[in-house]
Amino acid sequence: MAHITLLTLHYLFSVNCYLLTTDEGTILIDTGPAPRRQELSERIVDTMGPSRGLRLIILTHGHTDHCGNCASLRESLLAPIAIHAGDAGKVQHGDMFWREEGRQSIATAVARKMLFPVGLSTFDRFDPDLLLVDGQHLGEYGLDARVLHLPGHTPGSLGVLTSSGDLFCGDLFTNTKTPEPNSMAEDKPSLRASVERLRRYEVDTVYPGHGKPFPFAVHGGGIGG
Repeated sequence: MAHITLLTLHYLFSVNCYLLTTDEGTILIDTGPAPRRQELSERIVDTMGPSRGLRLIILTHGHTDHCGNCASLRESLLAPIAIHAGDAGKVQHGDMFWREEGRQSIATAVARKMLFPVGLSTFDRFDPDLLLVDGQHLGEYGLDARVLHLPGHTPGSLGVLTSSGDLFCGDLFTNTKTPEPNSMAEDKPSLRASVERLRRYEVDTVYPGHGKPFPFAVHGGGIGG
């Protein structure tokens, strides 16, 4: 069983990163926004100790607030970066709004312009070291868990489900006010299908990208039940 350390970073809004530590090493899930780079690095080292390194950095999706520090952390901690192929283009371009088909809505253009002054429009681009696939087991990295492809928020959104029922879901769910499926989605039907798919698994606790962890079988919001 992994020991879970929640690292919440605050910059305009709160973003969660998670350190999962076992006897075989530590995995980091998501890396927060670049303006909190130094804080994150210090908290990771404080948690692991200076003599230990990360086995793997897993990105739940390719948005700036979740992968803004990946390039820096790979250089400083020598940790490989893993993401689903569906979002690889976003990190390779350093642009959370990048889409393979190239279309850009008016809303996207406005959001890009608004986020630029606060450093959240783009981030340091990088090539991922590993492309994760649905059902992939993470045992070789010391974690008894599997990868679940959970598209909707983005095409390559994924979750990590441990054998003990802990689901690290990125932005599939949020819990800023109440636990609920994310209202922001590039493909809302796919997001609804991803939520429904989770009913087939033994999910105990959901660890979202924003807000506090919560039990999956909560009432309301269309979750669990």
